[in-house]
Amino acid sequence: MNSTGSEPYLKIGDVARRVGVSPSVIRSWESMGLARPRRTESNYRLYTPDDVKLLKRARFLRKVRGLNAAAIVELLRREGRARPAGDGSAGAIGSHLRQLRAKRRLSLAQVARKVGISVGFLSALERSQMSGSVGTLRKLARFYKTNILDFFDATGVRSRQVRPKQRKVLEAGPGVSMALLAWGNTVMEPHLFRVAPGSGSGDSYTHEGEEFLYVLKGELAITLERDEYRLKTGDSFYFESATPHHWKNPGRGETCVLWINTPPTF
Repeated sequence: MNSTGSEPYLKIGDVARRVGVSPSVIRSWESMGLARPRRTESNYRLYTPDDVKLLKRARFLRKVRGLNAAAIVELLRREGRARPAGDGSAGAIGSHLRQLRAKRRLSLAQVARKVGISVGFLSALERSQMSGSVGTLRKLARFYKTNILDFFDATGVRSRQVRPKQRKVLEAGPGVSMALLAWGNTVMEPHLFRVAPGSGSGDSYTHEGEEFLYVLKGELAITLERDEYRLKTGDSFYFESATPHHWKNPGRGETCVLWINTPPTF
């Protein structure tokens, strides 16, 4: 069990025992959009307490009301509790990565070797079975001469005001979400990062530009080359993006960071 402070991640066996169904039933419900487990780079599913609540509701509908899987999914979608399978950032990223590779007529092995990841991991990313860390996505974006901003599908009319529900969110590996706070801007790229305990960027990465971050909640350990800096709530930090850097949440609770890149080449 991986702890995320007050809300631990659960493996599929733990979830099956709590919900009262078999792991195979959970996997089938997941394929229909009833759960959105995170994936580790070892391909383990990690579920949240919210996933467990939704699955318990599905079990109730099956056992007490006698609904089949399709009817359960449809009812929960109408209630706003479930989304169609295949939507979300992971699916968009996987499809986008596959298109980038196909456009260049490259094999999985060629791209994996250049980026420094395994063929199996890249294949899982393209099939949306796993999510890549910030470091991995950055390396892929650099290889394809694009940027992570493209993975957000940051299209549409530029707006001065962006409400929380309008934010474009990218899941960047287990325990890391990046919410784009504004788009259509040629000068800045502002994000709200939410980082679970023990989660982080993965490998070091570099890119053009400069970065400013402000810790809204929690702790962040950021390493520039060999120097590590420990940031706490209220701390701010600035550095040049060309310096190799990686980061993680060393604390016991969630970390929230306002993170701004300029220019938007992150």
